Amino acid sequence: MNGASFGPGLVPDADRAVALARRLYPEHSVTETGDTVLDFALWPYEDELFVGAYGDALVVCDRRLFCVDDRARRLADEIARALPGGSCGVLVLHSVVSGCWFRWYSGDRARRDVYVTAEDGVVVDLGERLPAEAPFWKAIDDGASDVPLPFDYEEYGMALAREHLFGRDIAERGADGFLPLELPLRRFKLA
Repeated sequence: MNGASFGPGLVPDADRAVALARRLYPEHSVTETGDTVLDFALWPYEDELFVGAYGDALVVCDRRLFCVDDRARRLADEIARALPGGSCGVLVLHSVVSGCWFRWYSGDRARRDVYVTAEDGVVVDLGERLPAEAPFWKAIDDGASDVPLPFDYEEYGMALAREHLFGRDIAERGADGFLPLELPLRRFKLA
């Protein structure tokens, strides 16, 4: 996924969304519970999953990603495999721990994995930094301590989303009429 994949006229593929939900959770009963939009799906309940599939773009909202653990990384890897040969990213902004996790994939491999929190600073910093990160890391690169984090974790995550996921701010309606928060998604319940 990148900004070039998202824009007006995206047509959701419900069958592909169902297939991905079942692929992600083969050990669960996956039941479709309707349609919604990204704005509603940003904080799913523990037994929910939201999937939007549109041509060469995907959006998955899954609370299990918020754990930022090995299970979350395996889930992110599986989502990335659903776009063979593509580029995509996983972004988690967590207000409870005041942190941001971003994982970037290109050519079917994780190329960047970064996790920062306001209190603990840089927890994970693997792979080559992306251009959108440069202004945020400047103080640390110049020798400043990363504890507390010298930049706002949420602004950092939104900059990554703008540059590498949606091509604009998630809440910005472009001149073309496209607003990422209005992306249609399928809603699933896991049992």
